[in-house]
Amino acid sequence: MSYRGRFAPSPTGDVHLGTARTALAAWLAARSAGGGYVMRIEDLDGPRTIPGAEERILEDLAWLGLDWDEGPDVGGPHAPYRQSLRLARYNAAVEQLLADGRAFRCWCSRAEVARAALAPHGPADDGPRYPGTCRVRATPPPRDRRPSVRLRVEPELVEFADGVHGAHREDVAAAIGDFVIRRADGIPAYQLAVVVDDTAMGMTDVVRGDDLLGSTARQLLLYRALGVAATRFAHVPLVPGPDGARLSKRHGAIGIRALRDRGRSPAAVAGLLAATLGLVPDGTECTPRELVADFALARITRAATTLDPSAL
Repeated sequence: MSYRGRFAPSPTGDVHLGTARTALAAWLAARSAGGGYVMRIEDLDGPRTIPGAEERILEDLAWLGLDWDEGPDVGGPHAPYRQSLRLARYNAAVEQLLADGRAFRCWCSRAEVARAALAPHGPADDGPRYPGTCRVRATPPPRDRRPSVRLRVEPELVEFADGVHGAHREDVAAAIGDFVIRRADGIPAYQLAVVVDDTAMGMTDVVRGDDLLGSTARQLLLYRALGVAATRFAHVPLVPGPDGARLSKRHGAIGIRALRDRGRSPAAVAGLLAATLGLVPDGTECTPRELVADFALARITRAATTLDPSAL
């Protein structure tokens, strides 16, 4: 299968410089391999979705010089390209995992998991390690509560080769335990949704920020449980601000749109992002297209590169 990559932003605000940097890296990986590039909108978190944000994201990325072969604005053979329109696919996957015995219903609240004896904390995105309370529960508890659904996780080291960081391994059972794949409110978890979508859309490679490196082992377990081939992964180091913290709105006006409004050119912004990836010297102005010929994942710096928005 030829290379197929994607970028999947959430419509919760304007394009952040760090987000644009990841989009650029994913685009360069796809175009340098002569492959396709897909834009997918991850809008399952309804309360955080901002009206008009999707349109602004697409406009700003196009202004930067990126293009895509499939997406919510251009269509394609794997539509729809918004997760909120793909719920039936996620539910079908959950029901398959339940029928196969690879998942189970859980009536524990997050607070109950946190209070469980000796429950160590797992990754921040998943909360305390699940102690397995409902894994062996024969019948639902006598109370009016909708269950979530969790994947059964057995003790093992999940190993994979990351395109930027190299060899990586994690024992999901020890760190997280049986993790949620559909919440009690019926909304599919991120881990499940991206695996279902990347499979359905024929993704071969995923380039994303290394804040998601800790999600990869869980997703690999889901690929296996669903009986489908996994994508390859590459995680790009994030860009901290001058205080060493991950860039956020508190660092000032650091979105693509803010820089556009201040008169910065697409070549200046693209060159800045490429420099933080270690692809060009500081001060270079270039278009994304000019970076394609010499791009390789191996050239991306593994070290975090500080970016001071006030200097832009």
